[in-house]
Amino acid sequence: MQVAVVTFDGFNELDSFIASALINRCRGDGLEAFVTTPTPVVTSMNGVEVTGQRPMEFVTEADVVLIGSGVRTRDVVADDRLVSTLRLDPSRQLIGAQCSGALVLARLGLLGDMPVCTDRKSRPFVEACGVTVLDVPFHAEGDIATAGGCLASQYLATWVIARTLGEDTVRGVLDYVAPVGENRETVERALRAVHMGETALR
Repeated sequence: MQVAVVTFDGFNELDSFIASALINRCRGDGLEAFVTTPTPVVTSMNGVEVTGQRPMEFVTEADVVLIGSGVRTRDVVADDRLVSTLRLDPSRQLIGAQCSGALVLARLGLLGDMPVCTDRKSRPFVEACGVTVLDVPFHAEGDIATAGGCLASQYLATWVIARTLGEDTVRGVLDYVAPVGENRETVERALRAVHMGETALR
C-alpha cells in the first residue's frame, strides 16, 4: 500500500515529515509513504529544500493521499493547472488533509457538507468556502479525514495506519516514538482522538 504525502512549496515541515515518518515505520508491513511534490524540489516555510520522492501524478495510483499544509496553500487552490493534477477518488482512496490542506479538499469538491478541522490561521479562509470548522484536532467521515494543528499530523498518521493495518500496529509505532515515560499516554491520546473524530457526529 502506498501513501502520497502531498507537499507544496512553502510547506510546513511538521505536516509532511511527521506523517511520513510515522507511516514509514510500517514499511515491513507493506505500508509506505512518499513525499509527493509538484516540482522536483520544494522549499518549506522555513527555507528547507526537499527533493520530492514522487511526482504529483503519483496521487492517482496511491492508496492513501495526505495533503499537507503550508503558507502558500491559497496560491495552490487558485492555480487551476496544479489543482487539475490532484485527481483523487474517495471511492478507492483514503484521503486526508492537514490544516490548510482542507482548502484543497474544498476546492476539489470532496467535502460536501462535511465539517473539517484546520488551524487557527486557516480557519477564516476555510469558512469563507462555506465549510464548517470544528474545534477539535481530528475528524473523519468515511474515507476522508482532516486534522487541525501541526502536531495533529500524528492523528492523520494514526488514522491511516489503523485503517490499513489495524490498531495493534498503531500501538507499536506510537509506543516507539513516544516521549520516554509517556508511552501509554501518547498511544491512548492518539487513538482516543481518532475514535472521537470518527464517531462525534454519527
